[in-house]
Amino acid sequence: MVGVGRWGTLDPWLGIPITWDQISGAKAIVESNFNDFNVEPSQGSHFFQNLTSFKVGYFTVNDLAKNGLLDWDWLNSRSIKEKKEFTYHIRLENPITIKINGRENKGLIIKPQKD
Repeated sequence: MVGVGRWGTLDPWLGIPITWDQISGAKAIVESNFNDFNVEPSQGSHFFQNLTSFKVGYFTVNDLAKNGLLDWDWLNSRSIKEKKEFTYHIRLENPITIKINGRENKGLIIKPQKD
C-alpha cells in the first residue's frame, strides 16, 4: 500500500484516516510526503505494535528531505484494476520483492523485471 501523509491519522488533512481492519492484509505500507507540505510520519504506538505483530513492512519516503525514492511514474503507468474516489487498486502480473533490514533501518522494494 502506498499513500501520502500519515496512515491512520484522525485528521484527513494530514493523511489517510484508515482503521486497522482496512490495512491488516498489507505486506508493506509506504508513507510518502505531500508535494508541498511536510507531515511527520505516523508515530502511534498501537499502529506500530500492530505492524510489528503482523510482520507488515513499513517505509517512510520523504522527497522534500531527500529520504528515499518513490517511482510515482512507474506506479501511475500500471493498469488500474479498480478506481474509487481517493484510491487506485493496481494488480501486477509479477510480484514485487521487499527487503527489510530492521537493525539498520533500511529497506528496499524492487519492481518486477517484467510486468
